[in-house]
Amino acid sequence: MKKTYAVTLIPGDGIGPELVETVKRVIEGTGVRINWETVDAGEDAIAKHGTPLPDSALESVKKNKVALKGPITTPIGTGFRSVNVALRKSLNLYACLRPCKSYPGVKSHFPAIDLVIVRENTEDLYAGVEYLNSSAGAQEIIKMSQGKINPDANISIKPISRTATEKIAKFAFEFAVKNGRKKVTSVSKANIMKFTDGLFYEVCRETAKKYPKIQYEERLVDNMCMQLVQKPELYDVLVLPNLYGDIISDLCAGLVGGLGVAPGANFGDDCALFEAVHGSAPKYKGMNKTNPTALLLSAKMMLSHIGETEVANRLEEAITRVIKEGKQTTYDLGGNAGTREMGDVILKKFHSLS
Repeated sequence: MKKTYAVTLIPGDGIGPELVETVKRVIEGTGVRINWETVDAGEDAIAKHGTPLPDSALESVKKNKVALKGPITTPIGTGFRSVNVALRKSLNLYACLRPCKSYPGVKSHFPAIDLVIVRENTEDLYAGVEYLNSSAGAQEIIKMSQGKINPDANISIKPISRTATEKIAKFAFEFAVKNGRKKVTSVSKANIMKFTDGLFYEVCRETAKKYPKIQYEERLVDNMCMQLVQKPELYDVLVLPNLYGDIISDLCAGLVGGLGVAPGANFGDDCALFEAVHGSAPKYKGMNKTNPTALLLSAKMMLSHIGETEVANRLEEAITRVIKEGKQTTYDLGGNAGTREMGDVILKKFHSLS
């Protein structure tokens, strides 16, 4: 009898529910048996639960250890803080893994990219430690700065710890070893932020010494942006603090054709959460036109994580072939299929490969 896996399912907001439904149907069609536990989180959960991140959602992930999540809306400037960030912090999902890979048929200036972003997930400016100028905390920091900070400034704090950096550096090198990667590049801005980003480099160097078969190098984040646009083929695994990891992963997604083909996963010691890199795109909600590739590739990563490696690899091959053929894809890939229809074609291709 086939094993049944318990997985938390978070449909999300905007285009999330329709993407999740398509991906769920494809996964079930592969023959992998999953007991989905659907929970609410995001903007739409507020009216029902009074919060965008109910305790029931967190408890479900803690229990099942694996979750698949649709995109969730994050208000800009006002409103609740990011549910995505809260999930990662609450579950201590300290490592964000974002592969960026070229797929034939996806419009791109770079046809042979195969990069992996390893992003620290729990601290840096995403820690959310901020002070309004009117607060005692901001005024104390301004006073301590001895004129370096304007007196009318709001303040954000950027924590970088040895503990968190050791964990993400080890994760990056272990990933490189397990997946046959040759090089890890540490990225920061240590020439300016000497204490915080300087510590990130210091710990990565120490970790690199434990993995002598993996080449190690360092790049400043601004130079890294230029390098990736000019010669991305020189890079393999990039390990970065939280903010730079977020920015660079979007840049790399652009190199391979956009966020529509950019999957992601978040790992902790006990739990793993899989999600597309792109947002909830509320203006496309219910229109059945959004590309399901990013979330399908995230699901592929989930299948590998739970041990269904053969199915995961065949699913990626099916996705690759459908995109390359370019006939039954969504509009952004040059086709005229809807979200559901593209999912159905991928599943059909999956079975043709057996």
